[in-house]
Amino acid sequence: MPERRTVALVTLGCARNEVDSEELAGRLAADGWELVEEAADADVAVVNTCGFVEAAKKDSVDALLEANDLKDHGRTQAVVAVGCMAERYGKELAEALPEADGVLGFDDYGDISGRLQTILSGGIHASHTPRDRRKLLPISPAERQDAAVALPGHAQTDSGEPTSPADPPEDLPEGVAPASGPRAPLRRRLGSSPVASVKLASGCDRRCSFCAIPSFRGSFISRRPSDVLGETRWLAGEGVKEIMLVSENNTSYGKDLGDIRLLETLLPELAAVDGIERIRVSYLQPAEMRPGLIDVLTGTDKVAPYFDLSFQHSAPGVLRSMRRFGGTDSFLELLETIRTKAPQAGARSNFIVGFPGESESDLAELERFITEARLDAIGVFGYSDEDGTEAASYEDKVDPDVVAERLARVSRLAEELTAQRAEERIGETLRVLVDRTDDEDGVVGRAAHQAPETDGVTLLSTDQELAPGRMVEAKVVASEGVDLVAEVLSVEGTGCTEEAGR
Repeated sequence: MPERRTVALVTLGCARNEVDSEELAGRLAADGWELVEEAADADVAVVNTCGFVEAAKKDSVDALLEANDLKDHGRTQAVVAVGCMAERYGKELAEALPEADGVLGFDDYGDISGRLQTILSGGIHASHTPRDRRKLLPISPAERQDAAVALPGHAQTDSGEPTSPADPPEDLPEGVAPASGPRAPLRRRLGSSPVASVKLASGCDRRCSFCAIPSFRGSFISRRPSDVLGETRWLAGEGVKEIMLVSENNTSYGKDLGDIRLLETLLPELAAVDGIERIRVSYLQPAEMRPGLIDVLTGTDKVAPYFDLSFQHSAPGVLRSMRRFGGTDSFLELLETIRTKAPQAGARSNFIVGFPGESESDLAELERFITEARLDAIGVFGYSDEDGTEAASYEDKVDPDVVAERLARVSRLAEELTAQRAEERIGETLRVLVDRTDDEDGVVGRAAHQAPETDGVTLLSTDQELAPGRMVEAKVVASEGVDLVAEVLSVEGTGCTEEAGR
């Protein structure tokens, strides 16, 4: 009998990282590793790190140190860093954090099992030297599909060659998705949520002056529609009811496949997958929004009219310094266009305050936009320099104390405005997907305008027992901050109303 090998995956950061962790889990399960939930119960703890901003990097280091402590009084024998922070810093991270027994980059994902076995056996796998991953793919998007480059979510082997359908073991363990196409990954779910993310693409071709992500995630490359559809069908078979499409920039999907409007044709196909009740698209660039895409997002059954728009700021001068486009008036026009087609549409965004050169009048312009935009959810971040970004070299920096004051000021405004927006929804009838039930909050779900983790929730008032994954129709009767309180009117698929269930 082969030796028992256990591994736990600890995931930090965004939904893209969650997908990467499930790909790693699929590869490890296919090679005989036993996946466990708690790092303390694992021979190897794999921490999928985030390298986006300083706070996220600190959380990643803390998670690695916490896992390392388990080696003194638990089963854990090795702690390994993967993910964006590991890819971004490589040897530098390994030298600064000797508690990590291995620091693996994206090129190691194809043979993650072999890498972990080497480390577990006491061997050393040299940490990679970081490189600008934008330079690994052709400049022309149309030439990227056949490039032999490791791309998380696209399932290359350790040699960089695309995986073929014959590569996975013939007898995959239960719960592991088979690789159904040349770039379709193995995948194993790490939870039982009725919601799962699916990658549309990897990387980004935009050159925002504050963002380092393209340097370690690489240039933009789409996944093929057949792979996205195949993975969605598999997830539906695993009990998933809502799919969230993720990438660094979903509005660019298809440009390297010869059709920039490919998302408009893919969405109805995904919505038609048996068992799927909702499709949600995240990470939309305002400057790339097309009338046809707005039409599909607002007018397709089971596609959520949800707009996760990356505004970042609204003062034109600040946006130009960020190497972005638009301004308050054009952004408000975009939101008006959306709401004319779908009055209940959800809209959220993130904003950076204290960007180099930001004046008080620029901040006032941002406050004007936020006040008039009626966004359902708002994230506000204070600017800080990021290694290797253009903005880090800008001279007109805002004093850190002023950045902190502006962050607090805009955050207070955002909290007030999103609570007002939630209150505006009282009286609306919504389709709500049940996420969980617990003793403290009761039945907790999300309407179409509420994405997992980032937005508010809907607390359901009902006498019925509703399991996660059920879709209900509910009327909003109150709000609590950004959260809604709604009375269940009917449960889809049962033919009964709330009154009938009492």
